[in-house]
Amino acid sequence: MSYIAIPISSLPGKQDIEIDVTINGQKQALHYRVELFYWGDCRVPTFDRVECIQQLLADYDRDWALYYIGSPTDDFVPITFVRKEDLVKQRTLLRASS
Repeated sequence: MSYIAIPISSLPGKQDIEIDVTINGQKQALHYRVELFYWGDCRVPTFDRVECIQQLLADYDRDWALYYIGSPTDDFVPITFVRKEDLVKQRTLLRASS
């Protein structure tokens, strides 16, 4: 799969991103969400950051799928989600092009 990188600022809170793209004449709308998760928000203090991320995402909105985990800082980790219905569209187009 090819990628297009779009820089997104690291502002606090959720950033909902809507992208309209046309690939081989097929137009599709993609919906992403970038959110910063702070290490201090872990319910159970741990030195294992993977365990912390699992805790933070355990009850996340089920309409969104984990898409990408960004580079962590000392304070937070940026995580990108995609709407599940858009993920299905992407997989269908990928299969059709192969």
